[in-house]
Amino acid sequence: MKKLPTNLLIGGILVFVVLFTAALSLIWTPHDHALMNISEKFHQPNNIYLLGTDQLGRDILSQLMAASRNSMAVALIAVLLGGSIGTLLGLLASTIGGWIEELVMRFADIGFAFPALLFAIMLAAVFGPSLTNAILAIAFINIPIFARIARASANQIWNLDFVTASKAAGMGRVTITFSHILPNILAPIIVQATIEFAVAILAEAALSYLGLGAQPPAPSWGRMLSEAQTLLYLAPQLAIYPGLCIVVAVLGFGLLGDGLRDITDPRLSRIRQ
Repeated sequence: MKKLPTNLLIGGILVFVVLFTAALSLIWTPHDHALMNISEKFHQPNNIYLLGTDQLGRDILSQLMAASRNSMAVALIAVLLGGSIGTLLGLLASTIGGWIEELVMRFADIGFAFPALLFAIMLAAVFGPSLTNAILAIAFINIPIFARIARASANQIWNLDFVTASKAAGMGRVTITFSHILPNILAPIIVQATIEFAVAILAEAALSYLGLGAQPPAPSWGRMLSEAQTLLYLAPQLAIYPGLCIVVAVLGFGLLGDGLRDITDPRLSRIRQ
């Protein structure tokens, strides 16, 4: 049996821990993450508050668990939305070609010129800061990435013999696209989606840190960092805990995507050996 890459195993374990925590927070947290108890502020860890409390007396562990749920939801929706639209655009460009392909690629170039942060600021200025606008901003930057990957991968498949045989048998290009091209480009799309999960989590934390993402009382690792920045000397743990959560989540999905790429691309696997 072929040994799995180390980065895949480590990434899988970290991702499982993050996803399990997010799922657990749906049904249980030690305390209400939004419950404030000023008399218990800056409480040190004990058997009641396992990680202590913040400046408002809220349980830190409960906030971290609830924030993981929001981060995973934002990443999932943003990547699915951006990935689906981008993949369809890439397939459209590859299938039709000509000026349609050129138009889609120029659209992708324009998309790369608008970072998520800039787009989120624009949305916040027009519609106000919210988690929905953060999701739209992160999804927007994913569209050109998936469009380019889908188009490049599809163009390679179009030149293969079984596709040529399908065309000779009278199958239309649209039918070939969804029956042969799409199934054969899913591997790179899934690998890229896993990697973009890590990027989405980091982007959500950055937007929330700037006040453009989740709004109170919705918990967020980024907003926890923002609230802790004035208390670094008094209570550094308020910044350490959410920072570690972001690192674990981003590292986990990054390693998982890297490991999946090793498995799906034998050339990379041989180079790393």
